Amino acid sequence: MQVEKLPPIKSTLQPSNHPYLTGAWTPLFEEVNAVDLDVIEGTIPTDIDGIYLRNTENQVHQPLGRHHPFDGDGMIHQISFKDGVATYRNRFIRTRGFEAEQIAGAALWGGLMDGPNVSKRPGFGAHGGLKDTASTDVVVHAGKAIATFYQCGEGYVLDPETLESEGVAPWVPLDGISAHPKVDEATGELMFFNYSKHAPYMHYGVVDAAGKLTNYIPVPLPGPRLPHDMIFSQNWSILNDLPVFWDQELLKNRNVHAVRLHEDVPARFALVPRHGRTEDIRWFEAAPTYVLHFLNAYEEGDEVVVDGYFQTNPTPKPLADAGAHGHLMAYLDQHSMETRLHRWRFNLADGTTKEERLDDRTVEFGMINQKFSGRKYRYVYSTLAKPGWFLFEGFVKHDLDTGEAIEVRLNQGRYASEAPFAPRIGATDEDDGYIVSFIIDENRGTSECILIDAKRFADGPVCRIALPHKISSGTHAHWVDRPVLAAARAAKIAALQAAA
Repeated sequence: MQVEKLPPIKSTLQPSNHPYLTGAWTPLFEEVNAVDLDVIEGTIPTDIDGIYLRNTENQVHQPLGRHHPFDGDGMIHQISFKDGVATYRNRFIRTRGFEAEQIAGAALWGGLMDGPNVSKRPGFGAHGGLKDTASTDVVVHAGKAIATFYQCGEGYVLDPETLESEGVAPWVPLDGISAHPKVDEATGELMFFNYSKHAPYMHYGVVDAAGKLTNYIPVPLPGPRLPHDMIFSQNWSILNDLPVFWDQELLKNRNVHAVRLHEDVPARFALVPRHGRTEDIRWFEAAPTYVLHFLNAYEEGDEVVVDGYFQTNPTPKPLADAGAHGHLMAYLDQHSMETRLHRWRFNLADGTTKEERLDDRTVEFGMINQKFSGRKYRYVYSTLAKPGWFLFEGFVKHDLDTGEAIEVRLNQGRYASEAPFAPRIGATDEDDGYIVSFIIDENRGTSECILIDAKRFADGPVCRIALPHKISSGTHAHWVDRPVLAAARAAKIAALQAAA
């Protein structure tokens, strides 16, 4: 393995026993380029051609208040595959906040668990007073990677191949974009929403394949809400108004952001025509819950079918054995929240909603073959979480047609990342390809990349590739085929030339 190290960044982080600053969540301050990666086991496939991008919360400076893992600065880890060769690189996302703290040599903003007076400078996000770390998700649209922030941020653009920072996406509106904009590979469009503490409290937008904002409309809500994700079908974008949001009295009278489950309030889903107006929105009610992540949506007759992860217990009690961190640990624990694979059916003809549980396992952070986004699909690749922790111990492949589920568990002390699907070159079947993931091995103090053949899922990794350093755990990942990337760039150039 050949490794080129970049100049170091400034860090003031002190040794800590915080559960999300140690172990698999130990921050990494090193940026590198690496080629000739060592293959630990198997052979790098020659039948995939693309890039795996994974975003990471990576705390750089000593926190001003209480640390939450979602406060960490964004870092993109990338592994690129072509002709059976893999290369690796990682970069911090040069957000305005990151650059300001590098100049100051210290933290300037508090975090999700702090009050409004902790930050030394005005902040961003629906919460207010936060640093936009762009550390939550990463998607590729119009040939560029876009890194996003947990509570609505500016949307930071990077070159997906070099990871060079290119600043804020020019189309992002004043209230930012949510953590999970969605890209439709079939049309090249990106759909997004945002939310805030001022009326109308939510907006929805569409960006075309050339990177131009073509639709931006209000989605009025009864008050401030905390939606995290959205999904789309061919004709509809599906937003939500769920009964887990800030305590309105505490927020109004003391500016305290205390999340509550409002048990007497139903879940509501907004079906928005992709290019529609506010008056075109269709609202549907469902059982109270919170949904952190959706999987896919498609249209079937009069129904719009939506799959995601239903939380049976969205505001769990603190974990008894976690001491002062009990509240934090419970709200990061899928087993405490009881996340289950779930399906909603919204009937456009009569306005009714039907729901069903698809599996009783505790699963979340699922991925699908992106070529089936917005269309009827069959396979889901979810993560299996370590009880009590925001750490992934394995994967499960669900066949939604047959109900079959196949698990792959990692050895103790090994933790995975979200695992997107990489289609095999020339694939004709939905599951003809691999899932790709970064692994943190706490037993050896190392990290690696694994690939699992989706058609031989139970066999586990067909290839293990060493990374040049141990990475920190994180949240979301993305796969982009190189031909998709090239086509998006060509379309964007053509659109710019036509406009000129």
